[in-house]
Amino acid sequence: MGWKLAVSVLLIGVLAAYMSGIFSSPPSPPEIGDGWWGRGERPTTKEDTSIRKFKINVTDEDMDDLKDRLRKTRWFESVEETKFHFGIKPEYMKSIQEYWLNEYDWRKQEKVLNKYPQFKTNIEGIDIHFVRATPSKLKPGQKAKPILMVHGWPGSFYEFSKIIPMLIDPTNHGGTDADVFEVICPSLPGYGFSEAAHKKGLNAKEIGRIFHKLMTRLEFDNYYIQGGDWGGLIVDLMAGMFPSHIRGMHSNFITVQPSLSQMILVKIFPSIVLDDEAYARALPSFENLGFWLQETGYLHIQATKPDTVGHALTDSPVGLAAYIIEKFSVWTNYDWIDLDDGGLDGYWSKDDLLNNVMIYWVSGCITSSLRLYKETISKSFELANFINTVPVGLTSFPTVVRISASLWGTGDGCISLC
Repeated sequence: MGWKLAVSVLLIGVLAAYMSGIFSSPPSPPEIGDGWWGRGERPTTKEDTSIRKFKINVTDEDMDDLKDRLRKTRWFESVEETKFHFGIKPEYMKSIQEYWLNEYDWRKQEKVLNKYPQFKTNIEGIDIHFVRATPSKLKPGQKAKPILMVHGWPGSFYEFSKIIPMLIDPTNHGGTDADVFEVICPSLPGYGFSEAAHKKGLNAKEIGRIFHKLMTRLEFDNYYIQGGDWGGLIVDLMAGMFPSHIRGMHSNFITVQPSLSQMILVKIFPSIVLDDEAYARALPSFENLGFWLQETGYLHIQATKPDTVGHALTDSPVGLAAYIIEKFSVWTNYDWIDLDDGGLDGYWSKDDLLNNVMIYWVSGCITSSLRLYKETISKSFELANFINTVPVGLTSFPTVVRISASLWGTGDGCISLC
């Protein structure tokens, strides 16, 4: 009987600790603050709030330089009988290089990237790039619902290209007139065609404030938000800072920070605290430890010395493509590590993969994009200490236990900090 009593006491203690976490006073919302990320001192003159049209237009000289670098790629030999276990294979990257050189039509893809109107506006000293997609068919007096959609790393505004038509023209995609949205897709500061910060401190919370200023500048006082990866954290912080302005939030980046007592309770009796026991897959566990040890080295590099690896990635297009494209394999389905092509060819076209890479290459933004890890992760616990009170929808993809799934249509996502 002694062991039964000990187990009962343990369970009672765990349950008490869990319930105390539920009924404790919620933390205060994050402070909004203000910032200046431009060069030099903040000017005393009135802020320029103009919104300027923007179009991607890469010069022939830059394209010639890219092709010259691709031709001069230095290769290495892979280890025998490996798939993607050591990372993306040189054999696969040779197929990317050959396609990039001989079949990829940048001018055609440039038109694809320019399909929806793009703009820039200066906020807190840096130019913010964004796509604004408006519905063409509205009934008299009808207004589209504004939604801000935020990407992450190594993504871009392009990852929303296949879902935008569904939002601005829902009746042609199985929806109704009531489902129509106006879509705003900004590039994160230091990503794509948004200017990078020239000062230290630009983290996910500061970006959330910048994006709220963007939406109010566009005269959207109330709006919806959606995000994955860094975008998921940013929109979550926006909901905490500006709850009266956020109608609702959707995230495919589900972060959980359970206490030890909650983890024990979920492990022993998941049905007590979870509506569906399948949700337990998303919680930290010893089963997932192997994934974390093997697949988060990039995170440590980018959170400590991003500029060091940035030199190599800025100089080599094949190196940049390998660093980015490999994530589209293991972050979609970790089991694809056992495939010769990492599962990539069966899931994406090379045009889609290279369009995203090209946004990083032609803008030269890879190093500044990595810095968001260093600026944010050091403050991750501080930033996450608040309660989100706005209506929230969450998406957890089938492979979320190892890494989440599905880019190009719903935005990207990944578990915890990535």
